[in-house]
Parts: sequence; structure tokens; C-alpha cells
Amino acid sequence: MAERSSGYIEGMIEEDKRSASAGKYLVWEDITVVAPQNLRNDATSRKQLLNGISGFAEPHRIMALMGPSGSGKSTLLDALAGRLPANVKMSGDVILNGNKRKLNCRDISYVTQEDLFLGSLTVRETLEYSAHLRLPSTMTKDDKNEVVDETLTKMGLQDCAENNIGNWHLRDEPTSGLDSASSFFVIWALRNIAHDGRIVICSIHQPSSDVFNLFNDLLLLAGGETVYFGEAKMAVKFFADAGFPCPTRKNPPDHFLRCVSSDFDQVIAALMISQRINYGSSGSLNSEMNLTTDEIKGKLINEYKSSTFSSNARKRMREILTLQEKPATKSNKENSSSWWRKLCTLISRSSLNMSRDIGYYWLRSVFYILVAVSAGSFFFKIGTNYQAIVARGKCDGFIYGLMICLSIGGIPFVIEELQVFRRERLGGHYGDAMFVLSNFLSSLPFVVAMAFSSGTILYYMVKFHSGFSHYLYFCLNLFCCIAVTEGTALIVSAVVPNLLMGIGAAAGVTVFMMMPSLLFRRLVDLPKIFWRYPMSYLSYAAWSIQGQFKNDMIGLEFDPQVPGEPKLKGEDVLLHMYGINPKISKWWDLAALAALLVCVRVIFYMVLKYKERASFFTHRLYAKANFQHKAKRAPLSKEPLISSRRHKTLNPLASQEGLGSPLP
Repeated sequence: MAERSSGYIEGMIEEDKRSASAGKYLVWEDITVVAPQNLRNDATSRKQLLNGISGFAEPHRIMALMGPSGSGKSTLLDALAGRLPANVKMSGDVILNGNKRKLNCRDISYVTQEDLFLGSLTVRETLEYSAHLRLPSTMTKDDKNEVVDETLTKMGLQDCAENNIGNWHLRDEPTSGLDSASSFFVIWALRNIAHDGRIVICSIHQPSSDVFNLFNDLLLLAGGETVYFGEAKMAVKFFADAGFPCPTRKNPPDHFLRCVSSDFDQVIAALMISQRINYGSSGSLNSEMNLTTDEIKGKLINEYKSSTFSSNARKRMREILTLQEKPATKSNKENSSSWWRKLCTLISRSSLNMSRDIGYYWLRSVFYILVAVSAGSFFFKIGTNYQAIVARGKCDGFIYGLMICLSIGGIPFVIEELQVFRRERLGGHYGDAMFVLSNFLSSLPFVVAMAFSSGTILYYMVKFHSGFSHYLYFCLNLFCCIAVTEGTALIVSAVVPNLLMGIGAAAGVTVFMMMPSLLFRRLVDLPKIFWRYPMSYLSYAAWSIQGQFKNDMIGLEFDPQVPGEPKLKGEDVLLHMYGINPKISKWWDLAALAALLVCVRVIFYMVLKYKERASFFTHRLYAKANFQHKAKRAPLSKEPLISSRRHKTLNPLASQEGLGSPLP
């Protein structure tokens, strides 16, 4: 629940219970993280996010990770948990329990700020499914439930354990978020967890003095460097010894951030321009206070490097690394649940989410039935007269066109599941293939129900070609078409960055796939380049409609246009009017749909697995082209349009905050 306190707790790393009992330590030594800039990726354009960060975290203690925006807090947490992006380079060592930390280490739990849960599940169910995914298969169900009950008790969630977590359209007030008072309880609960023998590191933003007093240790960052690392209660003394004492009535965390955050200089400068306030007339009690925030930050960083706090931290790190033996660690397979158990857990959780969330499938099922009833009444008992030849083609196009478009409605709920999947994949709980398979199997009953319910209504109202085999083919064809469309929507949802773009892109892909079908032109009349080859073979709408034409027309006889002439055979109608070869079995069209169904799921898997790598490569190409374009453009003026901090005298920090006030 740490991520529920938005604005207070930005992230948290916790050592897992399996290693907590051993009383070990987490050590990070000379962590340096470098990321490429937007325009180029050479040595001169890389940005240093962290610079030689060292420290350690002990069990039975809770550490606060603080710093202004962009100071490197999230980067450090990502580095400790092994979750840095692929384009970011890291040097240094992260040692947990005497061993160098591996990527996606299962002994480290990472709680992010964002809400990344299935909103239809209760708090207890969310913890239960997480326990079944993460805890070893050797543990019984009762043992896992005991762990869940213990977690609920420690976090004080007993009263809301049966409440739904809530999502973008379903919000439950008891679990919708935490206010400033509740953040104290959260830190108190995390402190109790730490006292049980775990290591807890929290990235927190401007805590109150009461909350700050709950922390044992403090790591203060600024510009990717260490400003202070040591006991939280000694930070005030460090700032005072460095020449920047905390005012008597000022909250210490606010004072720390005020000293190292350059944004305050810009705020004061803006106030001076807009309000013509002379902040420089207040004077200072200490000449060393007449510094800008950047100068104060640099002075604090240098003071820490030469302080006893830094030397004591290095000494303690050496003691930990020397005394700590490397225990025999179990493999991830031994520490986690079995592959089959994970798959069953994911299917159960996803099925429960789909069945509870009315917008996932139930609402769409109602619309599928309404469309089926509407189309059935519109083409009721279509018959076999001459006009029915064209009417049957329009009926098939009407049915498949609307059924395909309705599949777009599931994108918001798919995106929610994808967000949860990405979080759990980073934790090493399961892989891409297992998610793809579980998603398909859990959605299968709903898609089958939608296809057969709407297909049955349509078949008997329109009076398509009679016979059980024709009825079965129609329903199977409709099922495959809906399933392929949903698979396409999954691919789009995994590629696009947000919901609105997902809906728009899915609608565009759907229309694009319907264009080479028989709705607009005969397949034989399509331009051979692109539309005939390959689009008509990639279009699931084309295979669906063509197969249904064969299923409905072959074997029927229609009245001639002129009375007295021979009846028109369905095979001739297919060949001459629609350009479809009736000798090719309709089951080949269904087989092609099934092949497309497999292909879209494989593509979905590939997108999940390689999207980050591909997006980074694409971004580099775009950035390189953009840089070359900007390099060719001559500057309009060599003079700066606005004055910068370099050309403006900023007020000292002392005159802004009265830093010369005595210590309490």
C-alpha cells in the first residue's frame, strides 16, 4: 500500500521475507548510472544520472531516500532492484546477502508509486494471488493464506480486506488513496516490518517532522550525488557543521530540500520580477550564507565527502563485506512457484477480473446480442428470391463489420492488465509467454459465449443455409473472427502509450483490415500490388466473409431474375457475382483464420518481449535525424532571447529563508 500515498511515498524497496531471517545486508558501492541524451549517443552526449553513490541498508532499520526532483532517487531504486532500462549503463556493485545482485532478483520487492493492480479484485485477493505467484510450491495453501493474513494485519488492512481496490471507472473510497495523516500510519507499518528483520528503503517526498522521526537512516541526493548518508537524527548536525543550520521552527526535511533544490532560485527570481520585491535587503548573520543554491549544494557535497559520516559509512561497508559470508542461495526455480501453478493462478485471476468487471466482456456481450437481434430483424427470413442474392451479401458484411468493431471496446481493460503484467514481469514473477497464454485461455469462454449466442440468434432469425454443419461453421467462423480482432487489439494496446491512442489506432487497423474484404470490391478486382498481395491474405475480415459466403451460398438455389428461367445455383453466384472459387473448401478459409489467430498471438508475444529494445532503436534513429536537421539550421540570433541565471545576480539563500537562525 506504499504507492497509495501519492505525493508522500514515491517508491520503496524491501528485502523479501525469505532472506530477512538471515539478518543480512544490502550494500551498494560506487554506483554510477549513465543514460544517453535525446540527440546523440556518444560519449559527449551522455547524461550522468548517478555519480559514485555508496551506502548500505541494515535489517531492523528503515531508510528514507530524499532529494529534489531529478536528483536520482528513482534511478537508485531501479539500480538496486535491477530494473534499469536497457539503454542505461551502470557501473558499481550491488551486494545482497553476500552475493552480487542479479537482474530481477526475487529477494527484493519493489513497490512503485503508481496504482498497478486489477481494480475488480479485493485487497485480500490481490495479496492471495501474489502469494501463489511468488511463494514456493512447497508451501501449502494454508501457509500462504497465513502469510496473507499476517501482511494484512501488519499493514492495518483488516477492515478493508474485502473491499475492491478500484480502477479508472470503479473507485472504492476506503482504498482510493492516503492523506497526509494516513502516511504516518503507512511509515509506522513499514517501520514495524523493518523491525521484524527486513530491510526497507523508502523514497519519500517532503515528509512531516513526525513522519521523518520514524526513519532510522537518511540518504539525501542532489544532482546524482550524495549530500548526506547516515542516521536521520544526525542530519541536522551535519548541516549545522557545514554552515547551514536549520531554523528553529522549520521542518528539517523541508530545510534539507530547500538547501539543495535549485528550483527555489528560479521561483525567487520570478517573484522579484513580477512583484518587484527586494529580497536582498534582509542581510545575513553569516557571510558564508551569501551563496546560490547550486553553490550551497556543491559545498554540502564536498563537506560530506570529507566528513566523518562518509568515512564511517565506508568503514561499515568494509566490515559488512568482510564479515559476511556468501551463503548457498537457492535457485529462482526452487524459491518460486511451479510453471503450471503460475499459469493456473494467472488464468484464475484474469478470469475473475473479466467476470467481475462489467465493462470487460459483459457489456460487450449485451451489445453483441443487441446487434444480432437488430441484424436478424433487419434481414429476417431473407429467403431465396433473386433479391436475396445481394441481401445475403449485405447481411454478412453488416454482421462481420459490426462484430469486428465491437471488439475495440475491450482495449481499456486490456491496458489495465498490461500495466499489471509489466510490473510483475519486472519482479520476475513470470514471463511474456505465460501471460499471453493465460490471457487467451481466460478470455476463451467469454469469446465462445459471445460468438455462439449472437451467432445462434442471427442464424435462426435470418434463416441462413439450414443444417447443423452450416450452423456450426457460422458460429466457429464468427468466433475466429472475433478472437483474431481481439488479438489485434492486444497488439495495438501493447504498442501505443495510452488509452486514447489505443482506441484510435485499433479503429484504424480494423478499418484497414476490412478494406480488402468483399464488402467493397471483389477480391479478383483488387489492385494486385499491396491490396491483393499481401493485404487480402492478411485481412481476417476477407477470410471470414469469404468463408461465410461459401457456407451460405453453396447448395442453395435462387429464383431467376426473369420468371420461367432456370434457377440460379449458389456456386454460380459465388463465381460470377463475387469472384469466389466454390471448388475451394470453406474449411480452408476457417483454417486460414485459425492460422491468423495463432499469428496475432505470436506477434503479441514478440511485441511484449522486444518492444522496449525496438522503441529505443527507433528513438535513436529519430534523434539522430533530428540532430542532423538542427545542425544544418543557422541560428536566428546569437544573443539570448531571455536572460539566464548566469547573467543575473541571485539572492543568497540566507536572505530568503533566514538560515542564520540558531539551531533548536
